[in-house]
Amino acid sequence: MLSLFDIAAILLVLSAIFGWVNERFIGLPHVIGLLVMALATSIGLIVLDQFMPWLGVQRVVAGAIKSIDFYKALMNGMLAFLLFAGGLQVDLGRLRAEAAAVGLMATVGVVISTVIVGFGFYALAQIIGVDLPLAWAMVFGALISPTDPVAVLALLKSVDLPQRLEIKIAGESLFNDGVGVVIFTLLIGIATRAGHLTIANVGEAFLMEAVGGAVLGLIVGLITVRAMEAVDNYPVEILITLGLVTGLYALALRLHMSGPIAVVVAGILVGNRGVRTAMSETTREHLFQFWEIIDELLNSVLFLLIGLEVLVVSVDPSLAALAAATIPLVLTARFVSVSAPLTLLSLHHTFTRGSIPILTWGGMRGGISVALALAVPTLEFREPILIATYAVVVFSIVVQGLTITPLVRRLIGEGAEP
Repeated sequence: MLSLFDIAAILLVLSAIFGWVNERFIGLPHVIGLLVMALATSIGLIVLDQFMPWLGVQRVVAGAIKSIDFYKALMNGMLAFLLFAGGLQVDLGRLRAEAAAVGLMATVGVVISTVIVGFGFYALAQIIGVDLPLAWAMVFGALISPTDPVAVLALLKSVDLPQRLEIKIAGESLFNDGVGVVIFTLLIGIATRAGHLTIANVGEAFLMEAVGGAVLGLIVGLITVRAMEAVDNYPVEILITLGLVTGLYALALRLHMSGPIAVVVAGILVGNRGVRTAMSETTREHLFQFWEIIDELLNSVLFLLIGLEVLVVSVDPSLAALAAATIPLVLTARFVSVSAPLTLLSLHHTFTRGSIPILTWGGMRGGISVALALAVPTLEFREPILIATYAVVVFSIVVQGLTITPLVRRLIGEGAEP
C-alpha cells in the first residue's frame, strides 16, 4: 500500500522527468507536453500488458493511480491554490470593463451550452445505440460546458492575445466553473431522483453557491488585505495568503458556498488592492513568484494525472463513435453560447476582431470536467459520460491548445490593438 508521500514522490518524479524530456527534445508547451507524454505512457503500458501480461506493469501503475481520488485531489485540494494564483494575475480595471461579456458567458452561456450538449448527447446516444436517459445526458452537458480555468490560464501563458480578449477568456473561465458545478449538482439530484428542478431551487442554489461564495471571498479578502497592511515581512505575508486560500476554501465548502468563486474573488482583491496598499515592492515580487511556482508545480502534476487516469478508465470500443461525435457537438454548443451573449452586447459595445471564433476555440476543458465525470454516482451511465469527457478534454488540450496561436495570428495578425 503506497503512502501519501510515496504517491506525491512518484507524481513529482514523473513530472520532472517528462518535463525535462519535453523541454530538451520535444518542445511542446509545458502542460500539453506532460499530458501527451502521460497519455503515450498510459497507452504504451496498456499495449505492453496485452503482449506481456506476465510483467504486470500496468496493474502496478494502475493500482497506484486508483489510490488517488482524482475528484478530491482536484476539487478539494489543488483547485483552491490554482484559482487563487489565477485570480492574482487578473487586472480588476480590465475585468470591470469586460464585466458584461464575462458575466453573460459565465452564466447564460453555461446554461445555453448545457442544454445544447445535453439534448445533443442524448440524440447521439440514441442514434449510436447507447442506452442513456435524457437526465444523464443533461448531467454530461453541465459538466462539460464550463471552460476549465486551469487549462485556460495555462494556455494564455503561451498565446499573445489582445488584452480585452485575454481578460474575457480568463475572467469567464475563473467564474463559470462555479456556475457549472451548481447546475451539475442540481441535475445529479434529478437524475438520481433525489430532487426536482424548480425555478426556486435554481435561484436558491445560485444565490447560496455563487453569490454567497463571491460575498464570502470579498469579506475574507478584505480582512486579509488589512492584515497584510499591518506588516512588512514577505515570508509572513506569503504565509497569510496560504492561510487565506486553505481557510477560505474549507469555510466555503462547510457553508455550502462556492469555494472556487470565493478564492477567485479573494485572489483578485489581493492581486489588485493588496498590491496597491499592503505590499512593498520586495513583498510583491516574492509573493507573485511564490504563487507562480505553486501554479506551475500543481499544473504539472494535474496534467500528468489527467494522462495517467486513462489506465483506470475502462474503455468500451463500442463507445468510441459516441466519444468522437461528442467533440463537434461540444464545439458547436460553445460557438452558440459565445455568439449569443456577444451578439446581444454588440448592440452597445465593440469587440476585438475574431472574438467569437477565438473564444470558441480557446474555451478549453480540463481536469474539472474529468473530476466531475468521475464523481457521477451511477456506474451504469458513468462509462459513456466518462469516455466522452476524456475525448473532449484530450482534444481540447492537445488539438485546440496547439492550434490556438496560429488561429489568433490568422484572425488578428501581429501587433493587434489591445
